[in-house]
Amino acid sequence: MSATMRAMVLREHGDLDVLKVEETYPRPVAGPGQVVLRVRASSFNYHDVFTVKGMPGIKVPMPVVIGLDLAGEVFECGEGVSGWEAGARVMVNPINRQKGLMGEMLDGGMAEYCVCNADQLIRLPAEVSFETAASLPVAYGTAHRMIVTHNTIKKGDVVMILGASGGVGTGSVLLAKKLGAHVVACAGGPEKCQAMLDIGADEAVDYLAVDFSKWAQERFGKPQRRSYEGGVDVLINYTGGDTWTKGLRIVKRGGKVLVCGATAGFDPKEDLRFIWTFELQIIGSNSFYNEDFDSLLAMCASGEIKPLIDKVLPLDQAAEGLALIRDRKVIGKVVVTP
Repeated sequence: MSATMRAMVLREHGDLDVLKVEETYPRPVAGPGQVVLRVRASSFNYHDVFTVKGMPGIKVPMPVVIGLDLAGEVFECGEGVSGWEAGARVMVNPINRQKGLMGEMLDGGMAEYCVCNADQLIRLPAEVSFETAASLPVAYGTAHRMIVTHNTIKKGDVVMILGASGGVGTGSVLLAKKLGAHVVACAGGPEKCQAMLDIGADEAVDYLAVDFSKWAQERFGKPQRRSYEGGVDVLINYTGGDTWTKGLRIVKRGGKVLVCGATAGFDPKEDLRFIWTFELQIIGSNSFYNEDFDSLLAMCASGEIKPLIDKVLPLDQAAEGLALIRDRKVIGKVVVTP
């Protein structure tokens, strides 16, 4: 009889109540070039909400264990794996080059054990906890590539971040501050705004109480088409939806709009006049790579940045944690310890 494990399993698309913790899900076995990990921590992203609900054009093979981000210890190595040993502390790059994202196209981290390719492993510094490591891959890796790898923010820039209290948002606040920017964090509600100030934002805007676009024009001036006065230098907008055109109105001539997602809608109303009139740079950033993770882990190990974790939950409460992300009641990351 094959070994089993506890796992949070998706067998059909729907609301979050379709997620079930199963007690006897088959425990993975390492094939050639693979390792099995004992998962010590996994974290959610808004992407997991989309995976559960279903996304147009993406066929998720089921059953599947959700959870893109994970960290743990090597449990066993398959044939041909070298350089890794049982007990090694690792973080996992969620992208399997052959099959796609873990937690979507193949089993992810919301389980006691997980299998991945050995080339997806990144060794953890002793100073970095499993919970911290599990917070990094998708959210902080995305923020790092968008801001640091693409060299989009410089010292002294005024940077406004929409959706600042989420995973990518908090990563963006920390990284922009590290680069010497004046950071304005937009978040929903006084508690979230205060949390952004606590992690280093210079100013915080409660978008539930005020129109962020009007606030920015009053605070920094209306962008001028014949000069470089007024507006913010960089707007980070990975929400999309009805924030898109409002955001274009507050970026100074020659300024940048950084885009790495669209949690509030990917097909917003557009106004091309702002893009050409103010010579705006719309810069897309996609995914994350091992060099992003190496840089982030070094920053965490040295204490330069500290990922913001809202809650650490057991596997039995994981669906409740994902509901908090869906309902935007999270400040930072939700981590699960299977």
